Amino acid sequence: MKKTTLTAIILSSAICMAFTGCAANTEAGKSAVYADDLTAAAGDAASVTDESAAAEQVMRGFGGRGRYGNFNNGFSGGFGNFNNAGAGVSGGQNTGSSSVISSDTVINVTMGSSAIDTSDLFSARDLKQTADTSKAVTLTVADGKTINITEEGIYVIKGSAKNCTIKVDADSSAKVQLVLDGVSITNDDFPAIYVVSADKCFVTTSDKTSTLSVTGKFTADGDTNTDAVIFSKDDLVLNGTGTLKITSAYGNGIAGKDDIKVTGGTYSITSAEDSIEANDSIRICGGTFTINSKKDALHCENDDDGSVGWIYISDGKFNITASDDGIQATTILQIDGGTFSVKASEGLEASYVQINGGAVTVSASDDGINAARKSTAITTPTVEINGGELTVTMGQGDTDGIDANGNIYVNGGTVNVTGQSAFDYDGTGQLNGGTVTVNGQTASADREVSEAAEDSE
Repeated sequence: MKKTTLTAIILSSAICMAFTGCAANTEAGKSAVYADDLTAAAGDAASVTDESAAAEQVMRGFGGRGRYGNFNNGFSGGFGNFNNAGAGVSGGQNTGSSSVISSDTVINVTMGSSAIDTSDLFSARDLKQTADTSKAVTLTVADGKTINITEEGIYVIKGSAKNCTIKVDADSSAKVQLVLDGVSITNDDFPAIYVVSADKCFVTTSDKTSTLSVTGKFTADGDTNTDAVIFSKDDLVLNGTGTLKITSAYGNGIAGKDDIKVTGGTYSITSAEDSIEANDSIRICGGTFTINSKKDALHCENDDDGSVGWIYISDGKFNITASDDGIQATTILQIDGGTFSVKASEGLEASYVQINGGAVTVSASDDGINAARKSTAITTPTVEINGGELTVTMGQGDTDGIDANGNIYVNGGTVNVTGQSAFDYDGTGQLNGGTVTVNGQTASADREVSEAAEDSE
């Protein structure tokens, strides 16, 4: 399986001017060298414009946490100094190449590209929503039967059954496509679809509605903890033109030990644990999702490889209700498009959260968006907003609209936060572009940078 290289945008072009060629603050094999804030770091550079210095100051406003400084020292006098909250706290953003965090993980910091390399995320077949069934094999499910698929090919699955499993155990080079044609499977304690071995397995819905459910606690298959209605040890692709309903009374909805891709189809998933869970990556460029999860709606984590555990979304419609996180990635969560309604304890969480587009609405009882230290592969937890429409509404109590154990950069788009604490960060906060509204009061980078520059004269 091909691993996708991850690269992170760290600084906006306005701030980059304060450094010679975005020079590295880091050195391989050593921890990144942090400045208390970018103003201090820029003071060592050859040239700093008033505009870039002001950009570092703008985001001190907006309802910050008291322990890091008052994020909004008075809307009435402008939005104040946005970037003093990090003073005296380690965690400034690194530039250039990142340090080696562990013996096998290096994530290079690259200026001017998306956080995830999107050039080869989906194949042409991944994106095709219908299968050529002219030579397909038709299989009908039956009570108490395991349907064994051992050869590459296209298989149309029909019928209704209890305690039936479609088991794919093919060569590691085989591509197997399961076309769910109105099939209904209800199991007591084992996956309805179980992919033991294949290069890739496609689960494609026809224009009919298919239903898969497991009503009891999962039993293991030897050393394999089969804990999902659809469980795959290899790459899994979901697409199609129909609807797939999944219910998991005690476990996960869909689980993949490598990559999970979704390019089309309609999905209704109710699960006691994660609704969609993968080890290496979750990649979504289409589909309609209604998810009700007692844990995370989307969860991606790999304990053994710090370069993966990421989520990429470029399109789709998401209606998510989750008891824990709406969308959680260990390394990077990148959203380029789509429409999201997320109700959760925490809406979006990763070590690095990058939002480039889409319409994201989050209602949360803890943090709306959280960049946490979930992976040692990411030097500085960061929230970076470059575009799109983001609306965050927070519950009462100790809650944060956008929280970073490192830095927050707003470079574009619109951000609307309602809550007691809009922003909370340990390192640097910058409003370099776009528009930010907190509890009805609005600032844009152009206006506030100009005002901050005038105040410093």
